[in-house]
Amino acid sequence: MNSRYLRCLGRELHFMDWGDPANPEVVVAWHGLARTGRDMDELAAQLAPRFRVICPDTIGRGLSQWSPQPRDEYCLDFYAELATALLDQLGVVQTHWVGTSMGGAIGLVAAAGPLQGRIRRLVLNDVGPELAEPALARIRAYAGQPPAFATLTELEGYFRQIYAPYGWLSDTQWRHLTETSVRRLPDGRVTPHYDPAMVEQFTHHPDDYRRWAEWDRLSLPVLALRGVDSDLLTPEVFEAMRVRGPRALGVVIEGCGHAPALNTPEQLGLIERFLIAH
Repeated sequence: MNSRYLRCLGRELHFMDWGDPANPEVVVAWHGLARTGRDMDELAAQLAPRFRVICPDTIGRGLSQWSPQPRDEYCLDFYAELATALLDQLGVVQTHWVGTSMGGAIGLVAAAGPLQGRIRRLVLNDVGPELAEPALARIRAYAGQPPAFATLTELEGYFRQIYAPYGWLSDTQWRHLTETSVRRLPDGRVTPHYDPAMVEQFTHHPDDYRRWAEWDRLSLPVLALRGVDSDLLTPEVFEAMRVRGPRALGVVIEGCGHAPALNTPEQLGLIERFLIAH
């Protein structure tokens, strides 16, 4: 894997580049709202023998640049345009897309818009064209005011609490999640590695996650995953995704809520089998 940076639409994006860079079989793996591309390490390692896997940090997260225009740029349409610019620079003509939560919503918007015809298969991890408002309020509450801690161990404890719905993670995986999503403040404390202003998406773009029009335009194979205890993707919306638009293949993931961590052999194998199906 290589850690790389490219300037896209005037903003520097960081991404991890796994597998053979000359491989025309490509997967974009995009993380959730307050996370980083390193959440996709397990999936990328699974897929890298067969695919080139590109795992970006969204603008305002991880090692990507923070937006100087948060009101305009922290939204799904701009993220989709950034993804298009990134793939254009990399010379990627077609790709599969695996997205967790926000990363899946970006894939949905891109597949119905700037990357229409270029995304071949789409995997949506616990996200759909309509999300439950109470869950969005919960996410806004913790993401908009990230806490700070004296030690990384305390930060890990916080992550273990708020991300308990991810399901089972080993101690090593929890430590990896923490170490790949931490930044140090000027006073020496540590905090999650994202721009708190990214949560303004929900204020300035209140309908950003209402995407039935885009969903109904899709005409590609879609695998939709739902954590059995998810409070974000309701059973009703999940069922509608199976009968409307592209008529997704829906799979419920036991033992987790929002959102499955994509870190177990069962979850990784499910995605790999879908991506290599003809």
